[in-house]
Amino acid sequence: MKLARVCCLGLLALSTNGFAKDLDVNNPTGAQGLIMIDKLGGYVRFFDPSSLAELSSLTIVGTPHELAISPDHKVAYVPDYGDGVYGRNPKPGHSIAMIDLASRKVIDTIDVSPHQAPHGLQVDANGLLYASCDLSRKLLVIDPGKRSVLAAIDTDGTGHWAAVLADGSKAYVANKDDRRFVTVIDIPNRRIAGKVAMPNGTQGITASPNGKQVLALDLTEPKIAVIDTATDRVIGHIAIDGATKGLWRARYSPDGKHLLVASSAENNLHVLDARRPDGQQQVVKTGRTPFGIAFTPDSRTALIGNHGDGSVDVVDLDTMKVTRNFKAGTGIEALSFF
Repeated sequence: MKLARVCCLGLLALSTNGFAKDLDVNNPTGAQGLIMIDKLGGYVRFFDPSSLAELSSLTIVGTPHELAISPDHKVAYVPDYGDGVYGRNPKPGHSIAMIDLASRKVIDTIDVSPHQAPHGLQVDANGLLYASCDLSRKLLVIDPGKRSVLAAIDTDGTGHWAAVLADGSKAYVANKDDRRFVTVIDIPNRRIAGKVAMPNGTQGITASPNGKQVLALDLTEPKIAVIDTATDRVIGHIAIDGATKGLWRARYSPDGKHLLVASSAENNLHVLDARRPDGQQQVVKTGRTPFGIAFTPDSRTALIGNHGDGSVDVVDLDTMKVTRNFKAGTGIEALSFF
């Protein structure tokens, strides 16, 4: 099944005007530094963005999962999800660490109690922070400046990841297979605005840089549902060629040329033309269980964090080849330039 042409035209319209690198606040890049979440090792690690040499590491309260960076690139947010995994997390966490990116030190912790297991983090252009708490079945709206939870919005599902539109108008929450729909949240009115059916369940989820589409990755099949954010309906699907199972993460390159999709079950990175995602796809072999995706500011290089072996692949997006693989920890879940 190929993507409906209406979605391709939407992305093409954006690419005509160019992609501002700060347009997608939840897919940042930059030349100041490089941060990685070594989930299995229990560390937040910092690397030189040019040489890729490790500079330092630190721990947070609990076990680090996932990552968000403030729009001004001054603070990183890292949640303590707990010592388990989705569906089996007997000691859930209830805090989010705030890390100063200049000094590479924890400067404070946001306590989100009584809510448990904060995981998927997002920010909006105004600097508000959002956290999906799967055990509490809530999406939290957080003011980092006040270190306080402004709202806890019901999701009607164990939301594990979320995609928040940059203008803070809507959030789309992926409920895995607990509820077979994506929950649409009206953020200003703090309520569920709709539900988008996902018959197999949902894994990863991401918004397009222009906010016109949300990509919901199928939990069991190698396909991506494309949700039109104006109508909150599925307008097409992207079939990932050569994959046989569900997909984990998708990210757009800052220049708008590429859409990268991690096929963690098969150790592959699929590279699509973001303006014509129904066209030819290229496959790059990675380390074990690829998950995290980060881009250099020029969009010519992608770093792929491998959760299964703690390595990072450096992918040249001009040649579609891995130019380097290096050990970065025990299991890298998320990473980003800033």
